[in-house]
Amino acid sequence: MAMCDGEEVQSVLERVHTCVMALCRFVLFNSPFSRKPLQVLSNPYAQSSFPYYPLKLNKFTGLPMLRPKPSNTIRSTSHILAPSSSMEAPPEGYRRNVGICLINPSKKIFSAARLDIPDAWQMPQGGIDESEDPRNAVIRELREETGVTSAEVLAEVPYWLTYDFPPEVREKLKHQWGSDWKGQAQKWFLLKFTGKEDEINLLGDGTEKAEFGEWSWMSPEQVVDLAVDFKKPIYEEVLTVFAPHLQ
Repeated sequence: MAMCDGEEVQSVLERVHTCVMALCRFVLFNSPFSRKPLQVLSNPYAQSSFPYYPLKLNKFTGLPMLRPKPSNTIRSTSHILAPSSSMEAPPEGYRRNVGICLINPSKKIFSAARLDIPDAWQMPQGGIDESEDPRNAVIRELREETGVTSAEVLAEVPYWLTYDFPPEVREKLKHQWGSDWKGQAQKWFLLKFTGKEDEINLLGDGTEKAEFGEWSWMSPEQVVDLAVDFKKPIYEEVLTVFAPHLQ
């Protein structure tokens, strides 16, 4: 009889142990401390808006002055960008610069004629400020040189491209910039223009001196043909990288 009582006690203890373990698991998996909050990853380009500047003078189309309108937004399709590549160090002795390949819905490329070099056409570009991320610089330069704020970032060349200045250009820029650079190291971005053409304003946003006298939408071949010789190799490589988006 005593043996039977011992078995019954053992059975009761096992059932108690099972209940306690089930209770512990319930508490563990339903505790608020066991759940991690959702993390929202930021998009470096998403919803970066800019002020609108009313000054409008389009030397290509001859449009009249326009009334102010609400500011627009430059967006990005970040899944085809290489976020870490913009932060790689450019080669020593080259000025950090961004290049802008702006295309319209018909896959034509924006190019403009320089005021200081006769018959020289180019895609917009500009220097990167100290500690400025190239992603921010490309949006700023596009606005300063063309007045465009309605654009969507499509892609980025995932490495720096460099070109050397011809001796006469290097000497001129040495006096202009106060620094003796071998040439420029450029990070190139592809953007799609999503606004109306009357937004394009070669006086830019009024913060910098105008660089261009006229503009046009061109084929890749025309862009390369009308560029100065020392930029042609860069243009050919950029347009090769962006070719899937230009077809």
